[in-house]
Amino acid sequence: MNEEISKELINWWKKNKRDLPWRKNKNPYNIWVSEIMLQQTKVNAVIPYFEKFIKEIPDIKTLAQMEEEKLLKLWEGLGYYSRVKNMQKCAKILIEEGKVALPKTYEKLLPLPGIGPYTAGAIASIAYNEKVCAVDGNVLRVTTRVLNSFENISDGKVRKKIEQQLNKKMPEESGNFNEALMELGAMICIPIHPRCNICPISSYCKGYQKGNMYKLPIKEKKKKQKEENITVFLLIYKGKIAIKKRPNKGLLASLFEFPNEMKRIEEKEMQNIFDITEIQKGIEYKHIFTHKIWNMKSYKINLEKKPKEKYIWVSLNTLKSKYTLPSAFTPFLRDLEKEK
Repeated sequence: MNEEISKELINWWKKNKRDLPWRKNKNPYNIWVSEIMLQQTKVNAVIPYFEKFIKEIPDIKTLAQMEEEKLLKLWEGLGYYSRVKNMQKCAKILIEEGKVALPKTYEKLLPLPGIGPYTAGAIASIAYNEKVCAVDGNVLRVTTRVLNSFENISDGKVRKKIEQQLNKKMPEESGNFNEALMELGAMICIPIHPRCNICPISSYCKGYQKGNMYKLPIKEKKKKQKEENITVFLLIYKGKIAIKKRPNKGLLASLFEFPNEMKRIEEKEMQNIFDITEIQKGIEYKHIFTHKIWNMKSYKINLEKKPKEKYIWVSLNTLKSKYTLPSAFTPFLRDLEKEK
């Protein structure tokens, strides 16, 4: 990225940037929250979550002191809950060290929980104007097209090389430059149908000039996801619904779920597991994680007496207002709501 490209990009961004709530100021905390939320989640979906989060948890001290259940409830629907758990770990570390703000440099941000090279670069450049790049998927796509590079962007070495190239050419307005690159990737240099006809740097883009923009970037195909069958039990006893808390480590750690078995169980087998007064088939749902797929089948079961296992028994209203269900289980909650 030469000086001319930087100028063109920054000028374009200043005129065309989207009006997003985390761009109202250069508050490092707000930038941090937005960048963590934007991982794995689209901008339009993030906006209402960001606004509510900042209203409820406006600073690092409040985040460090927030009860985990309330914190997870605020995050409910965004998924990837380890993101917000790491944010709280980070906040607690800073408060223990007597700090109430995020560090001002990339090097000091990087060791903190949940802050990788991209997030550290984004905070350091946008909030503190440090001359350091922030390379996410959008930036990788833009740079490989501009350079007409056929290297595999899934390779960590390739990402590192692009980071080094960008860091050598970072302009004084580093934060604006990084945001401009991200914005270009999100709005113009999009994955399948890049809008090259309105791109401010198409005249500098080697991929466009050689007609390779549709072929780039090169990314290795994802490994096939492992599929698992799960039977979900929607247990109802005297108007209360059974839930349980998942282990503190592993997939969906510390979140609540409906009782379930990691295998397919047929209706006639239920009589050997529960004391049933009535049973009916519930919905079936396929939940896709990054690395696996859950094929989920459910049963609504009215019980004559409680099972021996110690579940938490709650009303539907309490379940909705107090407990955090991961998105894998929310379709079953909606199915229960239809009964009311």
